[in-house]
Parts: sequence; C-alpha cells; structure tokens
Amino acid sequence: MKKLLFIVFLTTLSWKASAQEEPIKIETQNSALILKAGKNGLLYQSYFGAKLDASGYNALSKESSKSFVINDGNPLVNLRHLAYPTYGTENLFEPAIRMTHTDGNPSLELVYVSHRTEKKDANTTETIVKLKDAVYPVEVTLHFKAFFNENVIEQWTEIQHQEKKPVMLYNYASSMLHFDADHYWLTQFHGDWAKEVRMQESELTSGTKVIDSKLGVRTNMYQTPVFFLSLNNKADENTGELVAGTMAWSGNFKFAFELDNKNSLRISSGINPFASEYSLPSGKTFTTPSFIYTFTNKGKGQASRNLHAWARKYGVKDGEKSRLTLLNNWETTYFNFDEKKLTEMFADSKTLGVDMFLLDDGWFGNKYPRSGDKSGLGDWQTTKTKLPNGLGFLMQEADKTGVKFGIWIEPEMVNPKSELYEKHPDWVLKLPNRPESYYRSQLVLDLSNPQVQDFVFKVVDDIMQTNSGVAFFKWDCNRMMTNAYSTYLKNQQSHLFIEYTNGLYKVLDRIKAKYPNLPMMLCAGGGGRTDYGLLKYFTEFWASDNTDPYNRVFIQWGYSQFFPALAICNHVTSWGNQSIKFKTDVAMMGKLGFDINVKELKEKELKYCQEAVANYKRLSNVIWHGDMYRLISPYEDSRAVLMYVDETKSKAVLFSYTLHPLYDPQYNAVRFQGLDPNKKYKVEEINLMPEAKKSVEGSGESYTGDFLMNVGLGVSSSSVESSVVLEITAL
Repeated sequence: MKKLLFIVFLTTLSWKASAQEEPIKIETQNSALILKAGKNGLLYQSYFGAKLDASGYNALSKESSKSFVINDGNPLVNLRHLAYPTYGTENLFEPAIRMTHTDGNPSLELVYVSHRTEKKDANTTETIVKLKDAVYPVEVTLHFKAFFNENVIEQWTEIQHQEKKPVMLYNYASSMLHFDADHYWLTQFHGDWAKEVRMQESELTSGTKVIDSKLGVRTNMYQTPVFFLSLNNKADENTGELVAGTMAWSGNFKFAFELDNKNSLRISSGINPFASEYSLPSGKTFTTPSFIYTFTNKGKGQASRNLHAWARKYGVKDGEKSRLTLLNNWETTYFNFDEKKLTEMFADSKTLGVDMFLLDDGWFGNKYPRSGDKSGLGDWQTTKTKLPNGLGFLMQEADKTGVKFGIWIEPEMVNPKSELYEKHPDWVLKLPNRPESYYRSQLVLDLSNPQVQDFVFKVVDDIMQTNSGVAFFKWDCNRMMTNAYSTYLKNQQSHLFIEYTNGLYKVLDRIKAKYPNLPMMLCAGGGGRTDYGLLKYFTEFWASDNTDPYNRVFIQWGYSQFFPALAICNHVTSWGNQSIKFKTDVAMMGKLGFDINVKELKEKELKYCQEAVANYKRLSNVIWHGDMYRLISPYEDSRAVLMYVDETKSKAVLFSYTLHPLYDPQYNAVRFQGLDPNKKYKVEEINLMPEAKKSVEGSGESYTGDFLMNVGLGVSSSSVESSVVLEITAL
C-alpha cells in the first residue's frame, strides 16, 4: 500500500510540473478556445470566444493571476470550469464522464498529462490532450479539430483503461463547454412528421434544460440535434454573440444546458446515455461521436454560413460537387405501376429537363409482392408481375431516353409478411415474452449483428451489380425502435442503441469504399434523420414529407440554419393548392426535384417548369455553393426573403416568398447582403409564367452593390402565396 501511495505521489508531482506549460490554444480565424492546467493538475476551460490579439492574451493571463481557494487549500489561477468534469469526487454538477471501476469504486479524477497539436492540412489542425486518473489505469483523450477558415471546431473524446476486467461507463460526453454571461437564450428546433424543425427561442433559467432523443433510429423525429445559444442578449441574423452546435451522430443524442448557482452555464453534448450503460473491456477504446460547433459575434446568419462552408468541404458527401435534379414517380403512381408507366415517365423526365428518374417504393417482393406498405419489405427482388424484365431493363430504357435511373430502398426494415422474416426471425429487434410491436406494419432489423450488416450491404451491392448499376439511391427509414431487444447482443442489451448506429456506419463505410461516387438521399419518414453523422455518406437529405410550399418555407428555413442548400431536398408535388410557380420557386431554395404527373400539366405550366429547370441548372452553383443570407424571416413577417451570393460576389440569386399577408401589406424595400459595394449589378426577374409581367420595379436595371445593400429594392409581391426570383449579375 505504501508503494502505491509513493507512486501516486511521484506521478502527481510530474503532473503538477507539466501543468506549468503555456495555455492550450485551439484557434480558428476568428475564434479561440483556451484550456489551462491548474496547479492541482486538473484541466480547465479558461476562455472561449472571439479570437484575441497578443495584448488580449496578456490581459487574460493577468486576470488569471487572481487566485481563489478551493477545498484543499490549493490556489488556482482563476480556473473553475473543468474542461471534462468527472463524477464521484468534488464536482457538484453534470459530469462529462461517469464510470464504475472493476472494484466497484464509482469515482474518477482526471489530471492533465500532455498535449500536442498536429497540422492535418493547410486549413486544419488537431489538438490532442491526454488526461489520466491518478489511482486507476484510466486514460481520457480529448480531440479538438479546428477548421481555420470556416471558424468551426469539431470535438470528440476517447476513453480507454487497463483494468483487469471491463469497467462500466454511464456518461461519456463528446464535449463540455462553459460560459459566463448575464443571460442565455436558447434556440431549439422541434417538431414531428410533416412539421419538422420548428424554431423556438427561450431564455434559460436555473437548472437543466435537456434536448434529446430516445428513439434509436429516426432519432430527429421530435427534436433536431442542433441549437443556437446566444449570450447576454438575443442574437439576430446580423448581430449578437452566439454558439451554434450540432452532433455527428445518428442514434440517440443529448444536449444538457445546466445553469448553476453562479449563473454559469455548462453544455454537455454527446450520445444520450439513457438505457445505454456501456461495458468497456480492458485495452479497448470507446470513441464518442463529434460535437461540431462555431462561435461568432456577428449573429445567426454568420454562424450558419460558417457551418455551411464547413459542411460543403468536410461534412457532406461530395459537398463541393454538383447534384442531380430528378422526377420521382411516387405521387403519380404510388404502388400501382408497370414497365409501360415507368418508361413513359422516363420520357417525362427528359421533357421536363431534369437529370434523373427516381423509382420509389413498390418495385420488389414476389411471394409477398409490395402492393402496399404491409408486405414485401426485406425481399429486394424485382416483382415479376410488375416488372417482368427486371431492373436491368429499366436501366437500359432510361439510358436510351437520356436520363439517369435511381431507386428507393429501405434496407434496415422488414415487414413480418416477407420471406426475409420467415427465414430470419432472429434478425429482428423484438422483446422476448412480449407481443411484436409494429409501426407502419414493419420491424427494425438488428444492425448490431454482422450477418444483418452483410445483408444490408448486399441489398445495395446486388442492385449495383445489375447492368451498369443505378445512378442514385433514396435510402429510407420509416420507424423508430420500440420493444427493442437484440438476440445477438445477448446479455449486453444496454449496448443496443450504440451498436446499431455503429453497425449502420460499418455498412455505409463498405458502400462508400466500393462505390465512392454513388449519390444517395437520406430519408426517414420525412426529416427523421438529418445529422452530420450520416451526411458524410449521403449527398443530401429529404427534409419532410410535407411538401406544401407554404409549410415548406418554414421547414426549409429551419434546416438552413445548420445545413447547406445542396443537402436539403425539395420537391414540387401535388401537396397544396398553390400555383406551379410558387411551388417551384420554393423548391429551388435547395436541391430541386419534382414528384408530379407531368402529363397533367397545362401547356403554360409545362413551359414554365422547363424554363425554371433551365434557370436552376444555370444558377445552381450559386445556390449550392454560395453564401446564404436570410433577409426577412417568415417567423417575423408574412413573407420570407433570402439570397445566395457566390464566392467572387459576381453572381447572386434572391428568393422572395409572400405567405399570408393582410390586405395591401405595403412591404418596405429589402436591403440585400453579401454583395461588393463597389461593383455594379444588373437585377433581372426570372422564373416568370409565360406572358406574365414582371412584378419587380427596376427589373432589368443596374445598381451599385452599395445601393442594393443600403437602400434596397421592393422585391415582394402583395399577393397571397406568390413568389419572386431575382438573378443578380455583376457587370
């Protein structure tokens, strides 16, 4: 025992010596996160905010010289916010990590050991900080990846131990951030099917506010894993200090905002530990998902642009490449189609001018043909009665027509009425000794099981091995986990939520490795999956099954806070009674698609759509890759106005949507943003119905960027559910 105490004493001395190092700086172009080890060896967050110059850092150091006393009498350098607080010793609030050792001891205390910073590329650095318990062989490594130009930090944690038996993890946050302000304003995004990402802002009060999911899959169904936190005052689009944060995780997540007795706020982010105690074997590493965040003192608009720029380069598959416009058959045929109907729609796609035809649900199953949502799911063979010549024939016919061919799958799910279920009932998540629990007449396959992972990969691989393969997948997921139990995991059921998600990632890693250039749309009963954990495998996501354009303005507005336009799929459909122009103009705000019966369009409507598609293709680079500026919010007015500006400030596109105004609203001019004040721009109204007159006074005229940004133009119609699109070109 004396020998153990002596070793601990010597180790503590070495930690105290290393703690005298300079502060650990994690910096981007405009922000900085500063960590510092105290004289007690513990690691603290000493600063997070706008980047400081040399004098600012000196002043911060002087401020740090003011000491105060904690319980053991050791003076600290004004450090009271532990960078990764533990449970079981003196921490009184939410821990980042909590575990029970093999001897039953529930405590942990992490002391700073070392850090290093690696340059990953010209824009990115990764800072790695090692922490260690003084008594138990437990090591925690904090990772901070800083993206300099985008002003984004990605943070995650690795947990490892060398105890003889597994330890039990109860909390394992990706990040813990601390703030000291007078007031804190939280903007969260909540909803349900057909009413996703509704924005809601409130002031945080004493105690803990939690945003989380316990659904297993389709985890964004009620709460989207994103938030804005404004400091001191409410931030608006262009002013205010705030942090924007999101998780790169596709399972259960949790954000906890805890306001303490000193009005300090701590935010813990990561996997939701609910029902997910994790037994970690000796020598194995538990790696948390990434928490992605940005700080700005220039309002929510700048926070969004930071995340959009990061996402296009690092967060979304092929984020710097183009996207495919498409025609989907769902609302034209539903389950009722054959080869003739589909090949006719290939011609409709060509007529419309889009790049691809997407075959939706209903093409598979033979013993139990997919004639509705109650059968066939899991049997991924072409239904012979509908499509006697198989997918290969459809691929060939689409190619002859000059359009690409895409297809819908839902490979994580199964109908009980299917051959797959009959052969492998053990592959399904279901509780023993309880009735099966159905949602949409289906069950969830157990992706923690490697055999199921192989099956799901084979679904994609088999389709890609047919002729030249498809050009696009729409990957759906229409239910959450209930009554979930894995026969594969046996006595480790608390691992299910985590291992399912990791199993899904393993499948997608294999698909991406074999088919690196394959575009895929992420769908989950609407916007039930919208996260950066999956978006590194998917080029885009389906925002909502609600395609009514009035509702879609709000839904797309919400998603635009955290996701770039090229990742948000918007389709023109039969939902709503608005004009085809209003529907199309709203859908053009992101990645454009159609789900309509082209043959039912009137001549003027078809001509309009063809011209709109041509305009979209011509301007898509600006929409997909430009900076977004939200000018008028539908939450604050009876209209919504936004614009995109390319990197050189030579081209811009403005969208104005009038919603439900009172009679004769008398809208003021809108000041543009993001232009070069010294350049001259021609402003041209486009996307007009045939023979329709322009509604914007001054269309076709030229103005300086200074005029457009300080005086502005009248861009909004006074008509209910109407729209204006402006093309802005530097001369």
